Amino acid sequence: MAIKNQIKQSLIIAFWFMILTFPIMVIKVNTIQHTIDFRWANLLWVGIVTFFASMVWNYFLQRNEAQKKKDVADDIPLVHRLLQNDRFRRPFLGVLAAFFIAYPFVFPMYHTSIMISALVYVMLGLGLNIVVGLAGLLDLGYVAFYAVGAYAYALLNLHFGLSFWVVLPMSALLGTLFGVLLGYPVLRLRGDYLAIVTLGFGEIIRIVLENWDDFSNGPRGIGDIPPPTFFGHYFDQHDTMVYIYFIVIGLVLMTIFFVNRLENSKIGRAWIALRDDEIACQAMGIDKFKTKLTAFALGATWAAMGGVVFAAKTSYINPMSFTIWESITILCVVVIGGMGSAIGVIAGALVLILLPEYLRAVSEYRMLVFGALQVIVMVFKPDGLIKSVRKVYTFNVQEKTIHEQTHT
Repeated sequence: MAIKNQIKQSLIIAFWFMILTFPIMVIKVNTIQHTIDFRWANLLWVGIVTFFASMVWNYFLQRNEAQKKKDVADDIPLVHRLLQNDRFRRPFLGVLAAFFIAYPFVFPMYHTSIMISALVYVMLGLGLNIVVGLAGLLDLGYVAFYAVGAYAYALLNLHFGLSFWVVLPMSALLGTLFGVLLGYPVLRLRGDYLAIVTLGFGEIIRIVLENWDDFSNGPRGIGDIPPPTFFGHYFDQHDTMVYIYFIVIGLVLMTIFFVNRLENSKIGRAWIALRDDEIACQAMGIDKFKTKLTAFALGATWAAMGGVVFAAKTSYINPMSFTIWESITILCVVVIGGMGSAIGVIAGALVLILLPEYLRAVSEYRMLVFGALQVIVMVFKPDGLIKSVRKVYTFNVQEKTIHEQTHT
């Protein structure tokens, strides 16, 4: 009976979809010869594809609901199981390390370039994950700190000749400072109000950069930004790209280390408590304003460092590189990857940045396919590609040992 209902529902959906797409898929107007062609075969294909797509959609929805009813232990993502198993952890990490080390030597420079962009978004996603995933603060102006880092390198190099390696730690401090300055007046808000105000601050930074010609060179931007050097030595274009690639790999590893340590520290547990229940967190004596401000400042730190790498890679920046859409893309990396999950954010960044590039073969439909895949992920995996797991410690009285387990 259930199958009959599904078939009936799929037929109705296919019928309505055929009606909705009729003007686009069937009618073709030739404005030169003043004729109208009716492509009825397209309508038939739309109906057939929609019917089977609806059946498949319903099947996976039912399967997803059935999986939710299973034991929690069965729902731990495969990557976490591999990393927890001593037998598989080292081979898995070894293969992963070998792949990323060999990548720039196996693939052309174009692929290395887009992988650098993806790894920069890994840094940005891990930084925003502190704010959104751990502390639960919806920040839509995160790109402002990205712009601070990029313009810090461009301007300090232009006026004072400072190198990449000098500006990189300075940008981290600048990011922290701007995170405190922008976070202080807005973090007393929460929810939608916080999102709107942070969006406003992000746009303010971009508009200031676009209109303050004497400071930022306005919409013309800043060019001839030098790449990083190796003890004063410059490489050619290909070797420079490989060099930047390994710099970003190092920065990503450092980011993963610090974010993981922060998550399991006292302040990290305060962030998670604040995200889960703000009132209970405050009742336990945690200063919620300082906790929020710390998350905001540390998240901004990684964004600023990512901005320095971006400026060094592209050698040219302008305000249009830091629009609201960049903030939305970084937020999508965190949400689709898995809020609060460092591994999920890495997977989300690699998928969301690399996938549109590799879909250029179907350039007319690549953004349509990209959007459809995002919808599918959010419907069938609402917790993200690799969701976060929480560590639980149990004390065995007889053996007097503490066992570490993971729970979703």
